[in-house]
Amino acid sequence: MNQWLDMIILAIVQGIAEFLPISSSGHLVLVGALLGDQRETPVVEIILHAGTLASILVVYWRRILSLMASDRRVVALLVVGTIPAAIVGVGIKLFAPWLIKSPLLAGCMLLVTAAMLWTLRRVPQGETSYLELSWWKALAIGCFQAFAILPGVSRAGSTIFGARLLGLRNEDSVTFSFLLAIPAILGATVLTVKDLVDEGTSGEAITLLAVGAGISFVVGIASLRWLIWWSREGKLHRFAYWCAPVGLLVILLYASGFIQS
Repeated sequence: MNQWLDMIILAIVQGIAEFLPISSSGHLVLVGALLGDQRETPVVEIILHAGTLASILVVYWRRILSLMASDRRVVALLVVGTIPAAIVGVGIKLFAPWLIKSPLLAGCMLLVTAAMLWTLRRVPQGETSYLELSWWKALAIGCFQAFAILPGVSRAGSTIFGARLLGLRNEDSVTFSFLLAIPAILGATVLTVKDLVDEGTSGEAITLLAVGAGISFVVGIASLRWLIWWSREGKLHRFAYWCAPVGLLVILLYASGFIQS
């Protein structure tokens, strides 16, 4: 029963934190450390991300169909924007896999996320639509996404912050942020599913992962709609009030030995 309870907890955390700018990867690392076991693995994290990918497809399905039918230039922009994350992700996997499992790093990077969110309130409202993005701006926003591979850096917060700095309107920055997540998460999911099949993963383990993905999907829909509302109201900076105290708490717990890598 413990593994089912742990999966439910991790799936709920993923569904909430993937879209709210508080870092899902950072919270998964922290919750995994607090659970005191090995439930939170890269495979679990990617499969839970697949659940929240489905949330994006449900909320933005009209926009996605429009991209495929008439706004195909944006598809190319998404590919360009995905390149930095692909390079950084492969580099970390090959040379520093411990980085994405470090609670201490997650705590420190939550403070960085808080700083970005707090600065966001001082960034003037842009006038550019994501449909009008240049190639270099798409690549620059992709670099913000690559930075968010580090645990504790919110992918949503980082990419929205980058898009706002580059002059995108509030809602357009949110839309492009989550459209940009699709190729990155989809690619990682396909590779992970292939590995699960090749390794002959048991039916029980697959069922457990599927349930986790389903829970993160349902929670993710509510979380994403909530984020869109907060963005329209210009209140995303308020999530800094969560990230900063949690980051400081994690650092203190790590220094006291309560949380270990």
